[in-house]
Amino acid sequence: MRITGGLPPICISLMLVTAACATRPPATTASVVTAEIPALRETAAVASQRDAADDPAIWRDVRRPENSLIVATDKKDGLYVYGLDGKTRGFLEAGRVNNVDLRGDVVIHGAPGVLVAASDRTDRTVGKVALFALDTRTAALTALGALPAQVGEAYGFCLYRRAADRALFAFVVGKDGLISQLSIDVSGPAPKAAVVRQMKLATQSEGCVADDRTGQLYVAEEDVGVWRFSAAPDGGDHRDAFAKVDGVRLVADSEGLAILPRGRNGGYLVGSSQGDSAYAVWNLRDGAYRGRFRIVAHGGVDGTSDTDGVEIAAGDFGPDFPGGLMVAQDGDNSPQAQNFKMVSWRAVEKALGLR
Repeated sequence: MRITGGLPPICISLMLVTAACATRPPATTASVVTAEIPALRETAAVASQRDAADDPAIWRDVRRPENSLIVATDKKDGLYVYGLDGKTRGFLEAGRVNNVDLRGDVVIHGAPGVLVAASDRTDRTVGKVALFALDTRTAALTALGALPAQVGEAYGFCLYRRAADRALFAFVVGKDGLISQLSIDVSGPAPKAAVVRQMKLATQSEGCVADDRTGQLYVAEEDVGVWRFSAAPDGGDHRDAFAKVDGVRLVADSEGLAILPRGRNGGYLVGSSQGDSAYAVWNLRDGAYRGRFRIVAHGGVDGTSDTDGVEIAAGDFGPDFPGGLMVAQDGDNSPQAQNFKMVSWRAVEKALGLR
């Protein structure tokens, strides 16, 4: 994460992001409207100080949405499990886990469960995938093991479940831009992983997200933009430029990525525009830019700044989040340590005219 000096005071009160408000020279002089979305809730702060909280994942309880859980990293110490009230439900010391993702209905030791996986950078020369089982009743995490990913320092991370056969894969993004795709199998007594493909971006990269419906992978190269790959293990190294760091819509660093799915192949990609503490939104079908927003203070909960990881989940999460939940890391939660903020996805859709 790059810590910036913040925006000039005048920029905070304006609904426009202009060249004067950008932390880097913009690629164009055109201004772009930035909506404001209220932060409705926040999690308890992580225990580690300074740059520690990083990336969230969301498990939705289909039958009782109010019992849904958020799993999030303290990249200096381990994994937190929060309830939707923001209170800590569990914590597991797991080393320097950086980015996290999860999938439900995965066969773990012969029975269906929720698999949580993270990039493990405890050894910065040997990147690993750390695997855990989440007990959704007790909010407890159980370590399953950590397996090598053949990258140097493991940085970004995301899971992918192939629609055709529900085979599970992981993408580990090395800090230098090397991306390893691994097949994952936790059905037996011991977890198994094998590197099935590697791709390479030119410079430092981190955020990634895979669309299980369409088999597309999106990776953020921090100073360049968002790339789209095939998520198939035989997809090769071909990539398309999906969105550029232009200093206006997307301001470096390009950080966390999340998908809000709609239908068979629609929905939106959201990327953290860390350089000006905002979030940009694109259509998944055609890559069209749809707008941007900031998360602002509301009712005693402060907004977000310098966001690393983001996650979005569709569906009902209770009265405050009836149309989906977005969780974003907050890089400055002073006077406490960093934490994560929750916003209503329906509020984003309304502000940007997405529906």
